[in-house]
Amino acid sequence: MRRRTLLAHGLAWTPFSAPFTALIAGCGDEGTWPEGMLPFKWDRDVCLRCGMAISDRRFPAQIRGGPKNIAFKFDDIGCASTWYDEKLKEHPWMTDAATRFWVAEFGSKGDKWLDARNAYYLGGKTSPMGYNYAALPAPQPGTLKFDAMSKVTASMWPANCLPGSTVDRPIFSAASAPK
Repeated sequence: MRRRTLLAHGLAWTPFSAPFTALIAGCGDEGTWPEGMLPFKWDRDVCLRCGMAISDRRFPAQIRGGPKNIAFKFDDIGCASTWYDEKLKEHPWMTDAATRFWVAEFGSKGDKWLDARNAYYLGGKTSPMGYNYAALPAPQPGTLKFDAMSKVTASMWPANCLPGSTVDRPIFSAASAPK
């Protein structure tokens, strides 16, 4: 039964219901979400790009904006950046400063989020769709900025969004990234 239904029926207002009310209040979405971000429903939301369930909390991304403030969810920053590049003409609002683009900070288990366009990306990590980039808040040796990482992931498409693909995926470093 949904929390609102229980509250509407007055169950939460009985004298013996304080522990029950506290239990129901804890049934909300897990995680810490930046203002304006739609919560991820882990293992239920699917990536807009590849259709895979969003499960690995180290790699998801979300783009939100436009006239209807639509949210687009992705399981891998590679899926998000490739989709972003392809859809700029269709959704010109994505370049507006008001458009938000988040990526999970690698190692945070989905509770710390970075602005994807200002994050640093370290290759060689095993991500859900094999783009293999992890988002970090500060530069480290071998990291790429968003634009360089996006060019690399675009060169890997479509092989990475074919679940079960056995296509060899190159590992790129900052030194070998397209300029």
